[in-house]
Amino acid sequence: MAFVRWRRHRGPIMTTSHWLVKSEPNAYSYGDLQRDGKTVWDGVRNNAAALHLKAMRDGDEVLFYHSQEGLAVVGIAKVIRTAFPDKSDPAGRFVAVELAPVRALKRPVTLSEMKAEPALAEMAMLRQSRLSVSPVSPDQWRTILKMADS
Repeated sequence: MAFVRWRRHRGPIMTTSHWLVKSEPNAYSYGDLQRDGKTVWDGVRNNAAALHLKAMRDGDEVLFYHSQEGLAVVGIAKVIRTAFPDKSDPAGRFVAVELAPVRALKRPVTLSEMKAEPALAEMAMLRQSRLSVSPVSPDQWRTILKMADS
Protein backbone atom coordinates (compact mmCIF):
# COMPACT_ATOMS: atom_id res chain seq x y z
CA MET A 1 0.00 0.00 0.00
CA ALA A 2 2.35 2.71 -1.22
CA PHE A 3 1.13 6.25 -1.04
CA VAL A 4 1.78 8.18 -4.23
CA ARG A 5 2.14 11.92 -4.69
CA TRP A 6 2.49 13.49 -8.11
CA ARG A 7 5.15 16.03 -8.97
CA ARG A 8 4.25 18.45 -11.69
CA HIS A 9 5.91 17.37 -14.97
CA ARG A 10 8.12 14.76 -13.31
CA GLY A 11 5.77 11.89 -12.49
CA PRO A 12 5.01 10.08 -9.24
CA ILE A 13 6.97 10.06 -5.99
CA MET A 14 6.56 6.83 -4.07
CA THR A 15 6.32 7.47 -0.36
CA THR A 16 6.94 5.02 2.42
CA SER A 17 4.09 2.86 3.63
CA HIS A 18 3.76 1.70 7.21
CA TRP A 19 2.83 -1.73 8.55
CA LEU A 20 2.49 -3.68 11.76
CA VAL A 21 3.65 -7.27 12.22
CA LYS A 22 2.88 -9.46 15.21
CA SER A 23 5.07 -12.11 16.76
CA GLU A 24 4.91 -14.09 19.96
CA PRO A 25 8.05 -13.02 21.82
CA ASN A 26 8.76 -16.60 22.94
CA ALA A 27 8.84 -17.62 19.24
CA TYR A 28 10.67 -14.56 17.80
CA SER A 29 11.04 -11.28 19.67
CA TYR A 30 12.21 -7.84 18.64
CA GLY A 31 15.36 -8.58 20.65
CA ASP A 32 15.91 -11.63 18.42
CA LEU A 33 15.58 -9.41 15.34
CA GLN A 34 18.12 -6.96 16.78
CA ARG A 35 20.51 -9.81 17.57
CA ASP A 36 20.10 -11.43 14.13
CA GLY A 37 20.32 -8.16 12.17
CA LYS A 38 17.61 -9.32 9.76
CA THR A 39 15.05 -12.07 9.36
CA VAL A 40 12.79 -13.67 6.79
CA TRP A 41 9.18 -12.98 7.80
CA ASP A 42 7.49 -16.20 6.72
CA GLY A 43 4.78 -18.57 7.86
CA VAL A 44 1.93 -16.09 7.29
CA ARG A 45 -1.07 -18.17 6.19
CA ASN A 46 -3.96 -15.72 6.49
CA ASN A 47 -4.94 -14.53 2.99
CA ALA A 48 -5.52 -10.91 4.02
CA ALA A 49 -2.20 -10.74 5.88
CA ALA A 50 -0.45 -12.36 2.91
CA LEU A 51 -1.82 -9.65 0.63
CA HIS A 52 -0.28 -7.06 2.95
CA LEU A 53 3.09 -8.84 2.69
CA LYS A 54 2.81 -8.69 -1.10
CA ALA A 55 2.14 -4.94 -0.92
CA MET A 56 5.28 -4.19 1.12
CA ARG A 57 8.09 -2.33 -0.65
CA ASP A 58 11.79 -1.84 0.10
CA GLY A 59 12.20 0.76 2.81
CA ASP A 60 8.64 0.50 4.14
CA GLU A 61 8.56 0.93 7.91
CA VAL A 62 7.12 -1.72 10.21
CA LEU A 63 5.93 -1.63 13.81
CA PHE A 64 6.94 -4.81 15.65
CA TYR A 65 4.22 -5.99 18.05
CA HIS A 66 4.67 -8.64 20.74
CA SER A 67 1.52 -10.77 20.90
CA GLN A 68 0.39 -13.35 23.49
CA GLU A 69 2.63 -11.91 26.22
CA GLY A 70 3.62 -8.29 26.51
CA LEU A 71 0.87 -7.17 24.12
CA ALA A 72 2.71 -4.07 22.97
CA VAL A 73 4.45 -2.40 20.05
CA VAL A 74 8.11 -2.63 21.04
CA GLY A 75 10.19 -1.66 18.02
CA ILE A 76 10.53 -0.48 14.45
CA ALA A 77 11.82 -2.54 11.53
CA LYS A 78 12.09 -1.90 7.82
CA VAL A 79 11.49 -4.00 4.74
CA ILE A 80 14.80 -4.88 3.07
CA ARG A 81 13.51 -7.48 0.60
CA THR A 82 10.06 -7.51 -0.95
CA ALA A 83 7.77 -10.50 -1.40
CA PHE A 84 9.33 -13.77 -2.51
CA PRO A 85 8.07 -17.38 -2.30
CA ASP A 86 7.72 -18.62 1.27
CA LYS A 87 9.90 -21.74 1.49
CA SER A 88 7.86 -22.96 4.47
CA ASP A 89 4.76 -23.23 2.24
CA PRO A 90 4.82 -26.54 0.33
CA ALA A 91 1.87 -25.44 -1.84
CA GLY A 92 3.74 -22.33 -2.98
CA ARG A 93 0.75 -20.02 -2.42
CA PHE A 94 2.23 -17.69 0.19
CA VAL A 95 5.09 -15.20 0.30
CA ALA A 96 7.67 -13.93 2.76
CA VAL A 97 9.54 -10.64 3.12
CA GLU A 98 12.82 -9.80 4.81
CA LEU A 99 12.94 -7.34 7.71
CA ALA A 100 15.79 -5.56 9.49
CA PRO A 101 15.65 -3.77 12.85
CA VAL A 102 15.67 0.03 12.97
CA ARG A 103 15.31 0.76 16.69
CA ALA A 104 13.52 -0.28 19.83
CA LEU A 105 10.87 2.16 21.03
CA LYS A 106 11.77 4.32 24.03
CA ARG A 107 8.95 2.55 25.82
CA PRO A 108 6.48 -0.12 24.64
CA VAL A 109 3.03 1.05 23.58
CA THR A 110 0.58 -1.43 25.08
CA LEU A 111 -2.57 -2.79 23.51
CA SER A 112 -4.68 -1.21 26.24
CA GLU A 113 -3.10 2.20 25.54
CA MET A 114 -3.75 1.78 21.82
CA LYS A 115 -7.39 0.85 22.42
CA ALA A 116 -7.83 3.90 24.66
CA GLU A 117 -6.39 6.32 22.07
CA PRO A 118 -9.18 7.82 19.89
CA ALA A 119 -6.74 8.54 17.05
CA LEU A 120 -6.20 4.77 16.69
CA ALA A 121 -9.88 3.74 16.71
CA GLU A 122 -9.80 2.80 13.01
CA MET A 123 -6.45 1.00 13.13
CA ALA A 124 -6.68 -2.32 11.26
CA MET A 125 -4.84 -4.18 14.03
CA LEU A 126 -7.50 -3.13 16.55
CA ARG A 127 -10.43 -3.82 14.23
CA GLN A 128 -9.14 -7.17 12.91
CA SER A 129 -7.16 -8.48 15.84
CA ARG A 130 -6.40 -11.86 14.25
CA LEU A 131 -4.33 -10.36 11.42
CA SER A 132 -0.60 -10.91 11.87
CA VAL A 133 0.30 -8.27 9.26
CA SER A 134 -1.72 -5.08 8.81
CA PRO A 135 -1.38 -1.59 7.33
CA VAL A 136 -0.82 1.48 9.50
CA SER A 137 -1.81 4.94 8.26
CA PRO A 138 0.70 7.81 8.49
CA ASP A 139 -1.41 9.44 11.24
CA GLN A 140 -1.58 6.18 13.22
CA TRP A 141 2.18 5.75 12.81
CA ARG A 142 2.85 9.24 14.18
CA THR A 143 0.43 8.68 17.07
CA ILE A 144 2.11 5.45 18.15
CA LEU A 145 5.59 6.98 17.96
CA LYS A 146 4.39 9.99 19.97
CA MET A 147 2.94 7.63 22.59
CA ALA A 148 6.25 5.74 22.74
CA ASP A 149 8.15 8.99 23.34
CA SER A 150 5.87 10.20 26.15
